[in-house]
Amino acid sequence: MIRTTQLILIGFGSVHRAFARLLLEKRQTLARRYGLACIVVGAADSRGAIFQPDGLDLEALLAHKAAGQSVAAFPGGQPLPDALTLARTADYDILLEASPVNLTDGEPALSCVRAALERGKAAVLANKAPLVLDFEGLHTLAQAHDAGLAFSATVCGGLPVINVGQRDLVAADIHKVEGIFNSTSNYILTRMAAGEPYEDALAEAQRRGLAETDPSLDVDGWDTANKLVIIANAILGLSVSLEDVSVTGIRELTGKQIARARAEGQRVRLIATAQRSDAGWRMEVRPRLVPATSFLGGVDLWEMGVVFHTDIFETMYLKIDERGPTATAAAMLRDAVHLARLA
Repeated sequence: MIRTTQLILIGFGSVHRAFARLLLEKRQTLARRYGLACIVVGAADSRGAIFQPDGLDLEALLAHKAAGQSVAAFPGGQPLPDALTLARTADYDILLEASPVNLTDGEPALSCVRAALERGKAAVLANKAPLVLDFEGLHTLAQAHDAGLAFSATVCGGLPVINVGQRDLVAADIHKVEGIFNSTSNYILTRMAAGEPYEDALAEAQRRGLAETDPSLDVDGWDTANKLVIIANAILGLSVSLEDVSVTGIRELTGKQIARARAEGQRVRLIATAQRSDAGWRMEVRPRLVPATSFLGGVDLWEMGVVFHTDIFETMYLKIDERGPTATAAAMLRDAVHLARLA
């Protein structure tokens, strides 16, 4: 028996377009392996929203967006004024949030996620801002309304950092987490070590669509800090915000510094660290020198990696080579399938 799960997509940029393509590609796999049919009944971008209770034609919607048209202008459904209206009024099972990160007030993502949870709808996030700004509030809301909340895509895309930390390190005493959480800055540092100027490496990352026109979240360390805050709250059981993280980015590094490190058998990496001591937890993001032969020294180009230092599981290393939005979209699909099977 096939069970249908209705989805709405908030934000229809590269991640959710990759998600739509995955749904088209994996329909038979989801039905055969999990007895599940996922249909997208609504979508929203910055110019409006669309709702179709029988399911949107994803191939047609992708072509429509590729032609530069707004979601609200898609002829295959009922137009709505904005994402929040879709979240508040549509009939769906799971809201998926992948709109642009807004660390000022979290909008429109934060209100959309709250609206879903208040209605007892599950929410899957790739957008880090709602969790960074209101981690405890969202979890309280989800618990009060018996609504699922999943966000494995928010930390290192397809790498299951959150899942491993929450599920697989059961009973472990984690005393340190460190990692390279931002592939754009890591690509830039790797290319600079090979002699390429910072500006050229950044331009290439932007050309590939993996760095924004304004790359400050990546190169100034704030994207990495966001992920560290989520790890601290979700895995380490802390209650912290961005204000608790010391953040230094990579803009001030010179090619000479990075070349000298390479000549000495070391690598410069932008590393996030949460470490416990007798004085409490210290959390920071900063460029560090690491041996080229070390795990973090070997996280190159578009790769991201994390190291869990524990007692009973000893030291665990995880790494992913993520060169586009597909792995992040796959993480959202992973979360949506898990929540659908629990419903």
